[in-house]
Amino acid sequence: MMHSVLSRSGAAVASILLALSCASAFAQSFPTKPVRLILPFPPGGPSDIQGRALAQQLSVQFGQTVISDNRPGVGGNFGLEVASKAPADGYTIVLSSPTVAISPSLYKRLNYNADKDLAPVARMTTIENVLVVHPSVPANSLKEFVALARSYRGGLNFGSGGAGTTNHLANEMLQHIAKIKMVHVPYKGATRAALALISGEVDEVVVSVPSVMPYIKAGKVRPLAVLSRERVPQLPNVPTGIESGYKGLAISIWYGIFAPAGTPRDIVMRLNQEITKALNSPALKKRLVNLGIEPWPGSPEEFSSLVRSERERFAQLIKSAGIKKR
Repeated sequence: MMHSVLSRSGAAVASILLALSCASAFAQSFPTKPVRLILPFPPGGPSDIQGRALAQQLSVQFGQTVISDNRPGVGGNFGLEVASKAPADGYTIVLSSPTVAISPSLYKRLNYNADKDLAPVARMTTIENVLVVHPSVPANSLKEFVALARSYRGGLNFGSGGAGTTNHLANEMLQHIAKIKMVHVPYKGATRAALALISGEVDEVVVSVPSVMPYIKAGKVRPLAVLSRERVPQLPNVPTGIESGYKGLAISIWYGIFAPAGTPRDIVMRLNQEITKALNSPALKKRLVNLGIEPWPGSPEEFSSLVRSERERFAQLIKSAGIKKR
């Protein structure tokens, strides 16, 4: 009797070990067909540029094509929705920005739940923001700009890529910290907002460093502060918002990769390993850094923790700014 029980127990353990071995072998052989990388924004922007660069590098590493699939719409949420409904087999992944942390506080209804429908795979990169003004604005520092905003009866105005975008929330953060009031002028995208600044339609915008560098060099806009924890190499003489005396004034644009929830852990870790390898490869790293994009690889757990903490921070900011859900 005892021998029979032990035999059955041994067989069960052997079956489990065999299953684990097969799963591990499957993960190591992954992928055996093309992988789709969903990019939730239109072609030409920072997410598209780095997403395509990552796809090219992963294609080399995998020996399989990684297809870039632009799915813009609903402020980046449509692409996340498409990914959340894809088979959980690792063959569909999606690049995400802070959209995934901001949207739950911005929309009454989303067609996906980031916690339940998406599995964090890898933290990827960061892009820093800079606060710039039109050359006609009589301010050469952030302190001077804040003093100017206080002195204007109607308030200075600022452009953004739309309500709830990071460049909008950065200015809401500035108003809250500096205790000033400004007029928000939303545009359809950060690029449109930057062009509005150049033409003199608005006084100030917060925009990504890479996208505005040509205009800074041409003297078409004036940088007052970078909204990062440390100064950025592209603008070494421009102080941070914190250095300028505004504690907590830092807001970066980060990116990471999700897979559909339920994707096997071995596949998630295989993807993470290869994405980390890609971001550390000299070719991709140089390409990204030259664009002002900083590689910031991290584990699924580190990416998950980042999304949670940012969701809480943005929720408080959106509430204090009085932004109503759409």
